[in-house]
Amino acid sequence: MDGAADRLAPVLRPVRAGNGFEEALEQILQVVRLGLVPQGERLPAERELAERLQISRVTLREVLKVLQDEGLVESRRGRYGGTFVRVRTDSPDEAELRRRVGRTDVEDILRFREVLEVGAAGLCAAHGLTDDQAERLRAALAATQDAPLADYRRRDTLLHLTLAELSGSPSLAAQYAAVRARVNDLLDCIPLLVRNLEHSQTQHGALVEAVLEGDADGAREVMREHCCGTAALLRGFLSGPAEPAARRGDGAR
Repeated sequence: MDGAADRLAPVLRPVRAGNGFEEALEQILQVVRLGLVPQGERLPAERELAERLQISRVTLREVLKVLQDEGLVESRRGRYGGTFVRVRTDSPDEAELRRRVGRTDVEDILRFREVLEVGAAGLCAAHGLTDDQAERLRAALAATQDAPLADYRRRDTLLHLTLAELSGSPSLAAQYAAVRARVNDLLDCIPLLVRNLEHSQTQHGALVEAVLEGDADGAREVMREHCCGTAALLRGFLSGPAEPAARRGDGAR
């Protein structure tokens, strides 16, 4: 399985009979919203997507047509064609950001995220990782350290998704992918704070070290502190007036 397939593993899974269209749409939307396929890059081929979701090519094309109509993907023909995630230059205005927050139970999302993340960290450390899994985790951490500021949140998301997947529980990984997409919507609403990112990276390093050393208690504690830091920022910013769109950045953690 190549790196792209690994990135999609926490999200793409066989759908249940009877809700094939809806569940496939949900999963591919998560792939796009989480940045698992970066803007401007191609989604897996239709045959691969259909096989992984266990749906017909007809149903898959209906899903892709909806995403294209919504301006999220575009179809290109030719030898190097396929379905590509659109590069989006627009950003939500202040009113749209406030609507997002107004439709969201922030406390519920933050608490559920903490439960999933702390659990995943503990499981990874307690059960141990193979050499290949440990290398995947180190590579995901290194990618956040080398990330350009504009791409940091996407790579941060991939690090956390990698940890969830390596927990060994596909159900946990799937639930985390869903909640992380909602957390990212909230992070869009707050400014980028360089000091916060520096602290976040220190915590990432300590977390990966604890996991690789098999220190389950330490991994859970670092992750709990990490989630609490994110929660504090979101509560602080979202309890008052929205940050003007011109001053926002891509929040991360």
